[in-house]
Amino acid sequence: MASAGAELVNEAMAALQRRDSARALTLLGQARDQAPDDLEIQMSIALAQRVGGDLRGAVASLDRVLIADPYHFMAMLSKAALIEQLSGPKAAAVIYKTVLKIAPPAEHLPPGVAAPMARARAVVDQHAESLVQHLDARLSEVRGRHGAQSLGRFNEALQILSGRQRAYVSEPIDFHYPQLPAVPFFDRSYFPWFPELEAATDMIRGELEGAIAAADADFAPYIDYPAGAPLNQWAELNKSRRWRSLWLWRDGARQDAACNQCPKTAELLSRLPMCDQQGYAPTALFSALEARTHIPPHTGSTNARLLVHLPLILPGPARFRVGNELRAWRMGEAWAFDDTIEHEAWNDADQLRVILIFDVWTPLLTEAERDLVTAMMLAKRDFYAS
Repeated sequence: MASAGAELVNEAMAALQRRDSARALTLLGQARDQAPDDLEIQMSIALAQRVGGDLRGAVASLDRVLIADPYHFMAMLSKAALIEQLSGPKAAAVIYKTVLKIAPPAEHLPPGVAAPMARARAVVDQHAESLVQHLDARLSEVRGRHGAQSLGRFNEALQILSGRQRAYVSEPIDFHYPQLPAVPFFDRSYFPWFPELEAATDMIRGELEGAIAAADADFAPYIDYPAGAPLNQWAELNKSRRWRSLWLWRDGARQDAACNQCPKTAELLSRLPMCDQQGYAPTALFSALEARTHIPPHTGSTNARLLVHLPLILPGPARFRVGNELRAWRMGEAWAFDDTIEHEAWNDADQLRVILIFDVWTPLLTEAERDLVTAMMLAKRDFYAS
């Protein structure tokens, strides 16, 4: 902004301090003539219009800013507040929702916006709650027609539509196999061998406890990034034994020392249809999480495989979330989930929690697809190795 324009803006702000919005608008109009592309002058015009009671004019001025910069945070926040005054919270909720999406991190918010941001969150939350109540009331008769059928998937869709939950999709780190549904937890009917695994819980736990007693030092930190690597959400757990693992198979290689320590477990796993991908799978491990420890949200490598969990040591409450579905582990119950959907875990108990984890092919791939995926991944590895 040219110095003359800056002086005009300063005079306008002084006029606004005196509640003289007419004088402020005159000065800001002159400043805009000198710098027609200066968005901050346009923001000041919107402020002067708001002080003078011309709320619709202020919205029009903010829209001009947003045409030039659709992600202008303060313009969007100011517009939402004005729309709430003019048309009520229902009309403002959609704009407030956008505000929350584009807002900078809390530590970088402009001064004085904490209260408006709290209002934005309150309006968005109340709007979602009101919409859910409205939809529930309107759908009660239709729900009644379908009796006791499982409607969990539809219920989640309703929550997503209302804005109370978000839609989770498969986000593999390494390889995405197309046209596979993003299913958080797979139905047990895909895994007829689950009863054999679950029946072995006591045996596996006994060998695990022996391994902990004999060689707890062999349990290595699960997160082990080298110095200089970006840690992101793993800063607290990197190289920490608060989340540590004993590997039975790793990247397709049998870990003989651990398997010899737990021979019956290793023999059982070798009979189960673990994922078999030279250089990549199977993977099988005991995952130990210390008391009051949280594994932050993350995603896995490929949706061509699933992970199986079997709880072995559960000293108290422990939770696991995949997408929008939150479950508690129960002794003697296994599940299989798609780890390329965002997931996280909590050990809320005061003692160590341990889970047996291993990977299996997703049951939605044919034998031919599994063979081709394996060959493709090996070819990829060789390409980068040469």
